This record gives sequence, structure tokens and C-alpha cells, in this order.
Amino acid sequence: MPNKRPLWLGAGALAVTVVAVAAVGLSQHVISSPQTELACSLNEADLGEFVEIPGGGFVMGVDPVFPEEGPPRKVLVSPFRLQAHEVTNSQFAAFVAETGYVTEAERNGGSAQFSESDTPEVFLSWWSLDADATWRTPDGAGSDLVGRDLHPVVHVTLNDAKAYAAWVGGRIPTEVEWEYAASMGLFDPMDPHSGIRAPDGSARANIWTGLFPVLNSRRDGFAGTAPVGCYEPGLTGAYDMIGNVWEWTDSPFAPAVPRFTIKGGSFLCSEDYCQRYRVAARESLERDFSTAHIGFRIVKSMGDTDG
Repeated sequence: MPNKRPLWLGAGALAVTVVAVAAVGLSQHVISSPQTELACSLNEADLGEFVEIPGGGFVMGVDPVFPEEGPPRKVLVSPFRLQAHEVTNSQFAAFVAETGYVTEAERNGGSAQFSESDTPEVFLSWWSLDADATWRTPDGAGSDLVGRDLHPVVHVTLNDAKAYAAWVGGRIPTEVEWEYAASMGLFDPMDPHSGIRAPDGSARANIWTGLFPVLNSRRDGFAGTAPVGCYEPGLTGAYDMIGNVWEWTDSPFAPAVPRFTIKGGSFLCSEDYCQRYRVAARESLERDFSTAHIGFRIVKSMGDTDG
């Protein structure tokens, strides 16, 4: 794998207080108790279900916060079917078992991992390339998928995601399709934050709660990924369109930019730093690179049968 930069998928001014509380240390990825996960996750039998997204028009890039999100523009979208949840470890494992597929992280020397830093005020220090980080070992050497069957698969590149999608007879959504479906799912179209919290303050998504990057309060129940279906679905019936993991789309980020768009934010997106847990938010990554907080879901065109 080429020697790629450590990366933080997000932008904004780092709070001055980060340095002052650096001694608290970063919260590591921990799995919640089995009781918590069983109580909130989807049943294995419900995996692979799709919701129908009717065709129509919408305004893309509404309420832009960062320059790359705007300007707002009217877009027409054909109907399609959207997998109701992010692709899970168990689904990806079935694909690998049948096809023998080897991911790019496994072939090319690892994946990007977010970890504790001695200099949290330096954002490039939050990320490093971990040679032992793969979809099978999401936290690196010594980790495994025990207890994570229903968590979204991570450490997968866009190329890996497209290989899985082709195997099940689907495809990766375009950015327009993804944002259209996420917009339709918002509880309050006038409030871009309605995807992360209810009016009473309860969590609707898995994001970073606390002071990023030094203190995660886990107020939403998780420090790392959550099993799919742990938060109420949006109005379309789709889960986790906001938070949990960033999701690949099959759309280039910008002309002449050799990266593809990711959408939705992740468990590392915070209110005091990233703020990319909004449907209009977007970021990018090279199609052959992977991280600990990027996964994907698939779509099918209307009329396609489930495979």
C-alpha cells in the first residue's frame, strides 16, 4: 500500500479546551455489554431487508456548513431500494466464505486506525496506519469479531464494498441517492440536527458525545461502533443513516479529485468539532483506502430481486 497520510475525516476549529484536558485520555473502542446489544440490535433474521425510496425531487446541500456542501440545488431522483441497515460483519463474512474474497487492507498492509495520542492538539496524530487492522481484526492485533456479528463491517475500501454489492446483486448508492434517502428519513426536515437527537434530548444516532478528541461520555450508549438497528429508524424505515460509520457512495468527490464521497458521519463525529452528522455533510477518501469508521450499505434498482 502506498504510504498515505494519517487522516481525520472532518474539519473545523479544535476547541482550545482540548489541550487543557488532554490528560483525561482518549476513550478506546469498547464493546457494550451483551445485554445492551441484544436489547437494541436487529435480529439476524431481519438482516438484508430493503426499504423502498420513491422517486422525486429534493434540494441537495441544504443548510451547508462547510464550503464543499453547497450550494443548495434542485435534483431529481429515480426510485430505488435501500438496504435498511449498514452491511454487517456477518453479512460480509458470508460473502468472504463463499467467494474467498480478500480485502485490500488484508492484501496491502492494513488500514487506518484512530487511537490515543500524546498530542491531541495535533489532529494528524489521531490516525495511523495499523498493519494488523482489517475487517476481521477491527481493533488491530489480538482483536476479533466475537460479539460484533451485527456491527457494521469496517476497514473496507470502496473496491471491497463494490465487490460485495455485486455478489448480492446490488450496487453502492450514488451521493445523490444517499442524500435523498437520508433527507426523506429526517424526523424534522427543518432541523438538520433532528437525525442525532430527539426533542427530549435522547440519542437518535451513534456519534461522539463529550469533548473531542479527549473525552467520550458515551451518553449515546457506545464509544465505538454500535450494532445496526440500535437507534430508531428514520421516517423511511432505514437505520443509522446518520452516525455509527461513514458510508461509501459511488460518486467522485469533485472534478479532478481522485477521491470518492462518503456520507453520514460516524461514531467519531462530535458537535464541538466534526459536525458532519447532517444529511448534507460530505467527506472523501481514496477508493482503495479504508479506516476504522467507514462502512457501507447497498441499493438496488426497482424491479431487481433480492439475491
